[in-house]
Amino acid sequence: MAGGGGISNGNNGKEYPGNLTLYVTITCIVAAMGGLIFGYDIGISGGVTSMDTFLGKFFHSVYLKQKADTSTNQYCKFDSQTLTMFTSSLYLAALCSSVVASTVTRKLGRKLSMLFGGILFCAGALINGLAKDVAMLIVGRILLGFGIGFANQSVPLYLSEMAPYKFRGALNIGFQLSITIGILVANVLNFFFAKLDNGWRYSLGGAMVPGLIITVGSLLLPETPNSIIERGNNEEAKMKLKRIRGVDDVDEEFNDLVVASEASRKVEHPWKNLLQRKYRPHLTMAIAIPFFQQLTGINVIMFYAPVLFKTIGFGADASLMSAVITGIVNVGATIVSIYYVDKLGRRFLFLEGGIQMLICQIAVAICIGTKFGTDGYAGELPKWYATLVVIFICIYVAGFAWSWGPLGWLVPSEIFPLEIRSAAQSINVSVNMIFTFIVAQVFLTLLCHLKFGLFIFFAFFVCVMTIFIYLFLPETKNVPIEEMVVVWKQHWFWSRFMTQVDYPGAAADVEMAKGRAN
Repeated sequence: MAGGGGISNGNNGKEYPGNLTLYVTITCIVAAMGGLIFGYDIGISGGVTSMDTFLGKFFHSVYLKQKADTSTNQYCKFDSQTLTMFTSSLYLAALCSSVVASTVTRKLGRKLSMLFGGILFCAGALINGLAKDVAMLIVGRILLGFGIGFANQSVPLYLSEMAPYKFRGALNIGFQLSITIGILVANVLNFFFAKLDNGWRYSLGGAMVPGLIITVGSLLLPETPNSIIERGNNEEAKMKLKRIRGVDDVDEEFNDLVVASEASRKVEHPWKNLLQRKYRPHLTMAIAIPFFQQLTGINVIMFYAPVLFKTIGFGADASLMSAVITGIVNVGATIVSIYYVDKLGRRFLFLEGGIQMLICQIAVAICIGTKFGTDGYAGELPKWYATLVVIFICIYVAGFAWSWGPLGWLVPSEIFPLEIRSAAQSINVSVNMIFTFIVAQVFLTLLCHLKFGLFIFFAFFVCVMTIFIYLFLPETKNVPIEEMVVVWKQHWFWSRFMTQVDYPGAAADVEMAKGRAN
């Protein structure tokens, strides 16, 4: 499988020769499977927490409440801080481990960080599958979180560094595709395991499979040229770059990588370095994009899809099947993003997806509000009405899956210069996990108190984030990763933070860009 030769990227005039080789394609597919562990966990936890056998064993009060008659407020049936801690503890652990993972990724390499992630995830899956009490469940979730923190730190960086710039978007989105496949597989397994005695054990223990995939995969993967140069092995890095690109003429790209690495080595404190004025746009995006990604409300759907569908009147089997349907939509729409991200660009998908999600969240709020009002007493939904709700939720999931889902990982991983890349990616993962934790922890309580207004709450943030992207995110498609600084230099707002002495060759790059503009 090969792409074309060097193509002008249209932003800074540089052309890095190279093909999309079979070698790099397979490498990126294997690395992207790191997303399976994140996706499997997102999908499995919501289904497990809707299983009667699981609730009866670990969360008996919730079990009794949701089995109560229809006089129980539908919005509040699953409101339990202990139950939400089961889900959200993982993301708090991932937040903590991402800081450590930043140092491992920078000093020891991307693939070793992936290996640590896989091993920790396997250990957590084993403990959860054998859990005897809530304490064992939480310990297992924390280990799973440590694993996800390492994987989410290293995999997007690995993909962005390995991929030829013309195909970086599509290959990087392989990570998000793996997340969606993990969610779908988890939803399907939950549907079948729910019919078995203690089926929750099979669901939770099954996480060992994606854990083993990334563990074994990390042992087989080559290290990225960026990481090899970062550790001083330039000749090995050049040979690796030739292998990856499928051509011998890699001097220009290799020299740019070396220059970036030399600048990186001069940085003694990458965390402190992030606060420099010239990194203001990068730091803003490292915080704002994952913040907005979680406040789309997507994890309300993905964590708690079966619980949510059950809450609004679906039967047990119907709620699990609805989660499977949204999972299928999620995978399909992510594949759409892979095809279009390097054609239509990041901004177009961000903006279109935001508008689509906004419309659907308002529609879902109206549907649920009309049926349940504010008191939450409604009994079973009519079949046609339930179908309408699922359709709107599916359109919403599709909007997320071809925009904020994959691009929330792609864009931050491709915009950071090498000298701040590991630290900035760690902030990206940390902010993502902080707000994933908060949303997971407070969702069921918010649902109980805000009722259908919860969807309006998330719709407000979808509106704000769409405006933010329109105003502040430059287009980054087809820009080599080491030349990304030019897009900030040309941006109407961020250019004020970028000076011509901020990076090697800045003046020449900007003059070249001005020449083409004229």
